[in-house]
Amino acid sequence: MQVEGPDRFTLSINPGGSPPFEVRDVNGATRFSGRAASRLPKLYVVTAGALPIYVGITRQSMRARLRYGWSASGQGGYHGYPFRDHHTEATLDVWYQVDPPVKSERPEVDIETVEAELVYLVRQHGQWPVFQTEIHFHKSDAEHRAIAEKIWSHYRPPHAIASALKPSR
Repeated sequence: MQVEGPDRFTLSINPGGSPPFEVRDVNGATRFSGRAASRLPKLYVVTAGALPIYVGITRQSMRARLRYGWSASGQGGYHGYPFRDHHTEATLDVWYQVDPPVKSERPEVDIETVEAELVYLVRQHGQWPVFQTEIHFHKSDAEHRAIAEKIWSHYRPPHAIASALKPSR
């Protein structure tokens, strides 16, 4: 399993506004392109104050996934991203599984397993991601755990977690 990233984006959040969020990459582009717009399995981490507050996966383009998370109203049980009402800015890091299984009905299972392992690492260092609403567990192996550790190494040191758990609003 080969995971590359992250590609980093800034999310400017405007609750009730139009548009409800704006995205900007490190070069100033205001659109997702390349791998972020592809159907590759992706793991994405939303941080506020450098602390992961939400971890998700998708095979959709990031724009489509974020739109769905912003527009969900609870119909069918999904209420969307809870952080959208608590922060005005967040960081979005996107990691890509560049070698998903070709002949699989669910090529995202490996990245979903890494997602669960990453959320577990966040919990081990303080608390569950404050706006995490759902997680899927699959049997993991050393490779999944090693990738989750690599991703976790990009975030705040454990001693800073407790103070960063509070929403910014």
